[in-house]
Amino acid sequence: MEKWYLMTIVVLIGLTVRWTVSLNSYSGAGKPPMFGDYEAQRHWQEITFNLPVKQWYFNSSDNNLQYWGLDYPPLTAYHSLLCAYVAKFINPDWIALHTSRGFESQAHKLFMRTTVLIADLLIYIPAVVLYCCCLKDISTKKKIANALCILLYPGLILIDYGHFQNIYNTVSLGFALWGVLGVSCDWDLLGSLAFCLAINYKQMELYHSLPFFCFLLGKCFKKGLKGKGFVLLVKLACTVVASFVLCWLPFFTEREQTLQVLRRLFPVDRGLFEACLKTFLSFLYVTFIHSNF
Repeated sequence: MEKWYLMTIVVLIGLTVRWTVSLNSYSGAGKPPMFGDYEAQRHWQEITFNLPVKQWYFNSSDNNLQYWGLDYPPLTAYHSLLCAYVAKFINPDWIALHTSRGFESQAHKLFMRTTVLIADLLIYIPAVVLYCCCLKDISTKKKIANALCILLYPGLILIDYGHFQNIYNTVSLGFALWGVLGVSCDWDLLGSLAFCLAINYKQMELYHSLPFFCFLLGKCFKKGLKGKGFVLLVKLACTVVASFVLCWLPFFTEREQTLQVLRRLFPVDRGLFEACLKTFLSFLYVTFIHSNF
């Protein structure tokens, strides 16, 4: 009982620090023509709401890819669409096609900050709490301390709530952590599904895919590839394929659709350097998580 009481306090501290940081301004505020990454997230809501799916990743008069073009996997786009429906209900001007570009207001800032906090509450924070509670051979105090350190990790808080640089990082990290929990508790199919969702939210999670692959393949070998291990391997393969098919289904209608999404996700023609620092920090963070399980 005491553990959950202390864990609740830790979560409240994490939420308080997040919201306190979010009260400040963000990078790019009032600075045309791009208005920072805050505008990128708003613009993706504008595009996904007003344009058909087949135009989300293509350059057109309504979707100038040089102006914060969508360059993350389909699950990010679906999340933007979901936020756009809520934004439409509150104030349609926030996502009006063309005329909403560069839109800034206190009400909209509150909305955007709230979407990040809700994502944390639904996906990331529950995963952190459950992960810390499942840590073995350590005391309750150390479990609480681990949760506090993770939830107060300054990199994520400053990026998602302060700078607004590529927000919703905790969605992909949360899914990845749910994947860690799944495979560690022998819920291999659920763990695989969770990690596939992480990859389909941000392609940077591919950097963390090798440990998952090797761990699960090792399980299959341990069970024997001529018996239960082969059955598990087939189930895992079906889970991965099915999750990717469901996420990418609207973009499988035409070959060029699929190729265009891949070109946006892996922009070899325009360099792959813009996300290197964020990827490296994310890699270090999840490596830290894995090393403590």
